[in-house]
Amino acid sequence: MKKIGIADTTFARYDMAKAAIDELKSNITGFKIVRYTVPGVKDLPVACKKLFEEKNCDIVMAFGMPGPKPIDKQCAHEASTGLIQTQLMCNKHIMEVFVHEDESKDGKELALLADNRAREHALNVIDLLFKPEKLIGKAGKGLREGFEDAGPLKS
Repeated sequence: MKKIGIADTTFARYDMAKAAIDELKSNITGFKIVRYTVPGVKDLPVACKKLFEEKNCDIVMAFGMPGPKPIDKQCAHEASTGLIQTQLMCNKHIMEVFVHEDESKDGKELALLADNRAREHALNVIDLLFKPEKLIGKAGKGLREGFEDAGPLKS
């Protein structure tokens, strides 16, 4: 049975992990979810590594909601760099799902963005883990998670 790791933070203002878990369970069976919650985004790389090495997860989703200040952006960048390094060390995918608080000034819109991005990335996890060939058909389409798709360029 495949294991999907979920790493999230207490700093986030929306429970994106809950939305992703709901989306995963609504679309596929035959997997187990292992959740690990940490204080902030810079704790996510080690949480993901532990999910791979100690819980034998096949893929991990890492959820974070960095704040709007320059230090928050720096911390998010450091966390992202750590997540990339963890992917390379473990040779497994981590689906980074960050929603920056300044992506919207409106709280309801930010919550909707967080929910949509979590759910759309959950579908990407399903494709990566169970149907990787499906992603080939989506290449070059300008797909975005959370907001409207950008669409492909016209030649």
